[in-house]
Amino acid sequence: MQEILEGLNDKQYEAVVNYEGPSLVIAGAGSGKTKVLTHKIAYIMQEKNVKPWNILAITFTNKAANEMKERVEKLVGETSRDMWIGTFHSICVRILRRYIDRIGYETSFVIFDTSDQKTMIKNCLKDLQIDDKMFTDRVVQYEISNAKNEMLEPENYTARANGDFRKEKIAKIYELYQKRLKENNAIDFDDIINFTIKILTENPDVLEYYSEKFKYILVDEYQDTNKAQFTLISLLAARYGNITVVGDNDQGIYSFRGADIQNILNFEKDFPGTKIIKLEQNYRCTKNILNVANEVIKNNEVKYEKKLWTENEEGNLPIVYKAEDEYDEARYIVEQINHLKREEYYKYSDFAILYRMNTQSRAIEEILVREEIPYKIIGGLKFYERKEIKDIIAYLRLIHNTNDNLSLTRIINEPKRGIGKTSIETISEISSQTGNSMYDIIKDARRIWLK
Repeated sequence: MQEILEGLNDKQYEAVVNYEGPSLVIAGAGSGKTKVLTHKIAYIMQEKNVKPWNILAITFTNKAANEMKERVEKLVGETSRDMWIGTFHSICVRILRRYIDRIGYETSFVIFDTSDQKTMIKNCLKDLQIDDKMFTDRVVQYEISNAKNEMLEPENYTARANGDFRKEKIAKIYELYQKRLKENNAIDFDDIINFTIKILTENPDVLEYYSEKFKYILVDEYQDTNKAQFTLISLLAARYGNITVVGDNDQGIYSFRGADIQNILNFEKDFPGTKIIKLEQNYRCTKNILNVANEVIKNNEVKYEKKLWTENEEGNLPIVYKAEDEYDEARYIVEQINHLKREEYYKYSDFAILYRMNTQSRAIEEILVREEIPYKIIGGLKFYERKEIKDIIAYLRLIHNTNDNLSLTRIINEPKRGIGKTSIETISEISSQTGNSMYDIIKDARRIWLK
């Protein structure tokens, strides 16, 4: 037990041992929030004899989840593998695989990625004879995603769109899109949490099972939660109220994708009796970096004020350069690299250039090439977005779920089999009219065509 609490500062210690009831940990950057979460899990398991399967820990990325799993296992051993640690979506998929039949889907459902969604939306636009130049698949996808983040089902979105020509059109697309998803026994990324909430609210026995199972709930990056994520947490934590959330209201930057900063600001109201603990000691940055950060943060109108501090060295002063254009910016970056390499003997591999949008890389690359500086672009086309990988996945998805018309359409001519566009459109039309999958129609093609 002593090992679990060793090395914690006063505030981290307070956050770890405060295990009953709702707890809000306001954690500044580099203040050891992951350490608090992992040590709190270990503390309630070893000191309070809580079983690992009674703990739910939620993160926002798979990388963060894997890091948390590794760190918890180092603290408590292999018993941690019985604990649910994962992202909101991975946790919900586990629930859906068991109970999605309660809302009319088969448990062999597939999850459409962004590319699949766009293809489906294009098909819907075509079927509804809606101009795809006025309503692009990208815009429609964005609108549907926003509607789902607000937990608006097609009928709710339609009611809200009343009188708005553009939204009424999107409402029709949204309605057909959801219908087609279900015909394919498929869901999209935004459905995952919403469908889990639907199952929990419509099936008291399922809610009873999971709210009893998860006696202790811990949530990371709480400032980034949206309405659906807040609703899910509220449902699961209602019985025992042992919920710890860690976040920073000054780092809430994802409102553009549905995050609601009010979730962290209203936590005390939503969970009465909340204990608030602030982690303000920073272990990552130099004093000068923190001074700049504090000067920026103090201009925020926030509910939870904090001032980050550190025992680290002063460090160099940050430099701000106001460039005239993207090429001036690129030239300055390259000048700094050459200067530091020449004067302080850094290697090219010691440098990283961060930019917000892919379009910004062009000017930087041009100057790097001109100055003969070797570089490597990190990112580009993701592995699972490559054509050959998506083709293989489509084959596997069709084997797993023969209702997946989208996957069948993708691979029906991969490799080339001489099946024409007209034949595929005919099969698709029969599928839409009969409600049978394209796979079943092809399998029974002789009988259908002889009619």
